[in-house]
Amino acid sequence: MAPVAVENVPTAPAVESLKAQLAATSLVDLRAYPHIDNTPGIGTEFHAGGLQIGDVLADPAKIKALGRLVSERGVVFFRDADITPEQQKVLVQALGEAGGKPASSGLHVHPLTLPGQVDGDEISVISNKFVFGEKFKREDGDIRNRRWGKDQWHSDITFENVPSDYASLVIRTLPKVGGDTLWASAYDAYDRLSEPLQRLLEGLTAQHSGESFLRINAVYGGKPVREPRGSPDNVGQDLLTVHPVIRTNPVTGWKGLFVNKGFTKRIVELTAPESDALLDFLFDHISANHDIQVRFRWEKNSLAIWDNRSTFHAATADLDGILREGTRSVSLGERPYYDPKSKSRREDLEAREKSGN
Repeated sequence: MAPVAVENVPTAPAVESLKAQLAATSLVDLRAYPHIDNTPGIGTEFHAGGLQIGDVLADPAKIKALGRLVSERGVVFFRDADITPEQQKVLVQALGEAGGKPASSGLHVHPLTLPGQVDGDEISVISNKFVFGEKFKREDGDIRNRRWGKDQWHSDITFENVPSDYASLVIRTLPKVGGDTLWASAYDAYDRLSEPLQRLLEGLTAQHSGESFLRINAVYGGKPVREPRGSPDNVGQDLLTVHPVIRTNPVTGWKGLFVNKGFTKRIVELTAPESDALLDFLFDHISANHDIQVRFRWEKNSLAIWDNRSTFHAATADLDGILREGTRSVSLGERPYYDPKSKSRREDLEAREKSGN
């Protein structure tokens, strides 16, 4: 299947065409393999002895089916995934291509990535002691100095003009206990809002900023951040962009809330006090509603793959200096857009149930 270019605001027919192509070519039902759904709304897990990530990587039909499943369920876990960092890069790039991402979207290079990494510029080392290399140290301290949990929720790299579609993470240095990761569903976050608030948010845009990384960079020398960062549109030193508050996922056609505590700073169309109050509510809405979340305990060879367009995530900072470190690969997708003809997840699934599809 040739990639379907998704411009800044694709038409509804373009979205429907992409969905039709995916439906016609995703011939493998991955749910036929032994699995569990971690919660009703988010998270599906494949255990050892069932579907293997190596088999997925070798089969384009399974790649397309996995991308669809990740976009529907938000995050998919493999408990027995012996996968190298290089294969992580291949995996997320293939998922993005199967989902029709623009040809200009490759793998993300983080602004703070230091040149000459062992696994290449497109792999980020995720560590509770270092931020993208030993140059950038992180101090969590003891329990009284841990990072405030609700402030850690984010979707990856939304400060980019072209942010992420799919991402993968393997924790390769494991603590005996602790360091879990939580994901929350942007679909369910949207569905839990009242209809008047949904309508309001659908007409708004928000400014996203990577200023936290600029502050870190300034402490350690203030050299120019990396660019381009996986897309010709991801250039510039300000790490600043504007995205819709409600985003349509082009694979599912579902609406999701697209603001996050880590990077969203201001709703453009509102006054500053209005914006602050509304964003504070939305951030609490994501972090406080545990019924839209899934919590994952890492084990050896555990792999998580998620759709950044429709999820938020946060790590638990409960390690008190014990090293937790892994490798993350991040694919770039399309520029975020809102299609007014798109449906909510709940609305679409209820309509399918009524029609028998």
